[in-house]
Amino acid sequence: MILKAVIVEDESSSREILRNYLAKYCKNVDVLGEAASVRDGIELIAKTKPDLVFLDVEMPFGNAFDLLDQLPDRSFETVFVTAYNSYALEALNNHAAYYLMKPINIDELIKAVSYVAEIKEKENAMEDKILKSKMTKAEGKITLPQQDGFQVLNVSDILYCKADDNYTEIYLENKKLLVSKTLKYFEEALADYPFARIHKSYLVNVNEVIKYRKGKGGSVIVSNGKELLVSASKKRQLLSYFE
Repeated sequence: MILKAVIVEDESSSREILRNYLAKYCKNVDVLGEAASVRDGIELIAKTKPDLVFLDVEMPFGNAFDLLDQLPDRSFETVFVTAYNSYALEALNNHAAYYLMKPINIDELIKAVSYVAEIKEKENAMEDKILKSKMTKAEGKITLPQQDGFQVLNVSDILYCKADDNYTEIYLENKKLLVSKTLKYFEEALADYPFARIHKSYLVNVNEVIKYRKGKGGSVIVSNGKELLVSASKKRQLLSYFE
């Protein structure tokens, strides 16, 4: 698919290098415009409604995270392009699809574009449609430790799990259980079942996902009507469960 893209970068030489690389090595990217500041970047994004934004971190009068904070309902994917690797974690927490270091490695640029194209193709096919997982129903039981012993739960009854510091909230159709185990513990315990880690805070039963929506990082709606955020780094894995 053709990806509509914009470049937000304050250095003209860096914009030129990226633009030329995209023209030569990423034929499916159509660069609609460029901006050199946060303010101009916001205006450009609002005007062009791109699929993909190549975004430098450090810019005059603000940075990439200031720009993203002002676009809370964004539907585009973000590829950070920066000379500073110290921003990697914050970039991921801001739903970056990819993180490129300067000077740009052409192979990594191609991977970033391919990654975003795959996500966008699946998003466009699934947006606001009723989803049906390719996975078979989760048959099995899991033991939940409690202060006075333990509780045995059918895995198929779990809609999703939510992190709560060193605890995990287990959501069933009509109730919630609080268990003194981390979400990582349940991610490993449910590894043989159709559960997907869609966000640092959520582990979801993919058979209970009924809709997918594009947005800041994307989101899913589960069978009880709850909407859960999806991290950009987790999108491809989640969408692979569905046809």
